Amino acid sequence: MPDSLMYQQDDYVVLETNQPEKFLTSTELLEKLKQTLQQLKEEELPHDLKKIDSLQAQAEYLLDTSCELDLAPGQYLQWYAVRLEK
Repeated sequence: MPDSLMYQQDDYVVLETNQPEKFLTSTELLEKLKQTLQQLKEEELPHDLKKIDSLQAQAEYLLDTSCELDLAPGQYLQWYAVRLEK
């Protein structure tokens, strides 16, 4: 039986256009996604996010189901779960 620790996603490496990589906790990434989604116009949102009413729910959906958000041509936000050793 797999160890449940394998499925914990507490830390993420975040890649953005023209920015150095950052390490964020899931809470910090959720806030970053909400801020980014707030800046997008309705027509710029991915189709599956348009069906979701609240900003919080949209950000949670992205965090749970995706690893990339295209912001504009040539601009992106990517996140990948990582396990940091303590």
